[in-house]
Amino acid sequence: MTARVTLYGRAGCHLCDEARTVIAAVCEELGEEYAEVDIDTDPALVDRFGEEVPVTFVDGRQHDFWRVDPARLRAALAADST
Repeated sequence: MTARVTLYGRAGCHLCDEARTVIAAVCEELGEEYAEVDIDTDPALVDRFGEEVPVTFVDGRQHDFWRVDPARLRAALAADST
């Protein structure tokens, strides 16, 4: 199964920790996979996202940054799965 949700973040980021908790719970609930990318491993990602982490993508499209709303994430996964 390919991850439909990607979380771009960095180590030591409390918002990233909060986003990871929400994403993991929603993905588990819906039977979806998620992937996580540490932006600090790629200078291009640092340039792209800077301090706007965490950034969440659903099916390759940017969904949110800084905060992840569980209801909004559920709706995006439901809408995109049809």
